[in-house]
Amino acid sequence: MQPRYFLNVKKSATGFAWHHRLTDMQEQTALAIAQQGGVDEIVARILAGRQVGKDDAAGFLQPTLRHLIPDPKTLTEMAPAAERLAEAARIGEKVAVFGDYDVDGAASSALLARWLRFFGIEATIHIPDRIFEGYGPNATAMEKLAGEATLIVTVDCGTNSADAITTAKRAGADVVVLDHHQPSGPMPTDALAVVNPNRDDDLSGQGHLCAAGVTFLALVAANALLRGEGRDVPDLRAFLDLVGLATVCDVVPLTGLNRAFVVRGLEVARHHGNPGIAALAAAARLGEPIRPFHFGYILGPRINAGGRIGDASLGARLLTTDDPTDAETLAAKLDVLNGERQAMEAGMLANVRAQAEAETARGEGPAVLIAENSQFHPGVVGILASRIKDGFGRPAFAIAFNANGTGTGSGRSIAGVDLGRVVREAVDRGFLIKGGGHAMAAGITINRDQLGPFRTFLEEKLAHTVAKLRQSAMRKVDGSLTAEALTLDLCERIDAAGPYGAGHPSPFFVLARHRIENIDTMGRDGSHLRLALRSQSGGRLQAVAFRCAETDLGRFLMKRRGDMLHFAGTLSVNYWNGQRRVQFKVEDAADIV
Repeated sequence: MQPRYFLNVKKSATGFAWHHRLTDMQEQTALAIAQQGGVDEIVARILAGRQVGKDDAAGFLQPTLRHLIPDPKTLTEMAPAAERLAEAARIGEKVAVFGDYDVDGAASSALLARWLRFFGIEATIHIPDRIFEGYGPNATAMEKLAGEATLIVTVDCGTNSADAITTAKRAGADVVVLDHHQPSGPMPTDALAVVNPNRDDDLSGQGHLCAAGVTFLALVAANALLRGEGRDVPDLRAFLDLVGLATVCDVVPLTGLNRAFVVRGLEVARHHGNPGIAALAAAARLGEPIRPFHFGYILGPRINAGGRIGDASLGARLLTTDDPTDAETLAAKLDVLNGERQAMEAGMLANVRAQAEAETARGEGPAVLIAENSQFHPGVVGILASRIKDGFGRPAFAIAFNANGTGTGSGRSIAGVDLGRVVREAVDRGFLIKGGGHAMAAGITINRDQLGPFRTFLEEKLAHTVAKLRQSAMRKVDGSLTAEALTLDLCERIDAAGPYGAGHPSPFFVLARHRIENIDTMGRDGSHLRLALRSQSGGRLQAVAFRCAETDLGRFLMKRRGDMLHFAGTLSVNYWNGQRRVQFKVEDAADIV
């Protein structure tokens, strides 16, 4: 089948071909959704281009937990896990929660802690130190928790921590695991239950859930048991802001149940019922209703900042507290840490970019880019890897080596490359001390003397796949617009098909034949570009291109002041000083052919 190039763009400024998103069949589906369902035409096109059929459109636009939530007991070992949670609630048992240091771990910990608080139980929450403890349960911490509680629940971790769980059991505690990470070793048989929709023997079909989603289902099951006995139980809908936050920040697909979690979670978050989320929004100076963007790029990074460069427990404490004053103090600390993290990241990013550019200077370069330095902070390597991946269009690792030659690294992948699988194979082959993850992200520990063999292994495993993916790299375009068409009404119509994110990408539009009247840098570090664009018929708009001044796109735009080009990107509403206006975010551009 011949590709349908959009505006005949076969190679853009960022190296992509532009293709029509909708196939001929999807064009017909869009027409049917609009005509039969009474759906706005542009919304119908957005849905059809994302594989939503005409019979599913109404339910997709108004997702409800009632229709989408599965029977929790379809998850393997959910029944004993729910019964053990219910038993703890019945007797007011001492419970400890061991969570991960990211947003999903913090939100899952807070979700469980808030449920237990309804029954008068103040759970002990332990979030491991990223540098000194690493990811997941460790024997020392689990033994200590077993001395404080008779039930330990691990959230967003535990599947690959058999030895630590054995330690806890021997110390006298039951352990329940609520996780979603892919297994990379023997299952922890000493756990009372391991609930993980990605374990090999789980047939629930819920592998797309983040840990907070799994935890929510466990609490639904526990509530059902207690309600059947005539006991009062908490309304779990009040906790959906935590689930929605984690779902966005863990970049799981925003389809099915996850979509309902985010839609309903945003509704809860906008009512500021959780003092921690409300305080963090205030600290971040949000002057608009909370949207998925804020979860992922404003609130999430601040929660993560504690685990990256400060006190790893701050995020969980913030999301758990009911004291507004305590929440304000914790939010302020996280806001400061996030600023420090941003400054640290900026200092390292130049080094990372230089290494990546050196590797790609001679032709295409390696399939997987690796940046490493003894000056990198282990808490920021994930962000650095993401920046490399985005800037160079291929999988990337950033590794921080300590004085002993041991490196802690994070990897980020591109669609079509299962990085977690490759990392687990590298562990089996002896190139890594340990490692794991999922398709799009992975974490590793490596000795410096294995860095060369690890590079070679990655090249052998992924060179062909990455080359093929890069050769066929494309951007799918939803349609063409002009400056005059960019109205608040249009944005509201487009938002009706949201929220957008992983698995449900934001609509990607092209401004065809618009001239750059002016362009300059903006932001404290000058990394963003601000463009004044004009259409052929005289319509004007302000556009922005974030973090691109030193990229291929930025250099392309800066050289073409006064030129007429095609611009591609996404639409949003920008709130500033109490005013709303349309903002076009430029993500690509191309010469007119």
